[in-house]
Amino acid sequence: MDPASQDINLNSPNKGLLSDTMTDVPVDTGTARTSIPEGLTEAEEEELRSELTKVEEEIVTLRQVLAAKERHCGELKRKLGLTPLDGLKQNLSKSWHDVQVSNAYKKTQETLSQAGQKTSAALSNVGSAISRKLGDMRNSATFKSFEDRVGTIKSKVVGGRENGSDNLPSPTGSSDKPLQDHPPF
Repeated sequence: MDPASQDINLNSPNKGLLSDTMTDVPVDTGTARTSIPEGLTEAEEEELRSELTKVEEEIVTLRQVLAAKERHCGELKRKLGLTPLDGLKQNLSKSWHDVQVSNAYKKTQETLSQAGQKTSAALSNVGSAISRKLGDMRNSATFKSFEDRVGTIKSKVVGGRENGSDNLPSPTGSSDKPLQDHPPF
């Protein structure tokens, strides 16, 4: 198969590994002749085709040089004991640092801090208002009347104990008289 006409195979087991000849990257050599575009003379077309061929050859050379440099870089990293995970950690650390020093992050952090302070102050004010309202309600005539009624009911229910008598009916029914004539069960 002609190396210049090969397609890039993304499912190749050699994906990510660069070859010396870079045969997996298509480069159009422009060998097919077409009609001369309008406005160009045959000499101009020939000059452009020649320049195109030179540029394509330079591209191939540069790809080969890049592949050699990447291999050399990989060998140096391997010799230094650097793994791809180390590189990823370094990139993430640098990215996080870049985010933290960015103006957008600083403004967002400041805004959230102010919002937290305002929320805290608002909740404190709500708590104070509720306490104040409950205090006002306790001092109101309606609450005093309710409190007096509860006190009266309490004295009727627990009245025997206040008089020193503990002869209240037992909830288990173990006293001499039954609690009810007709128990609910």
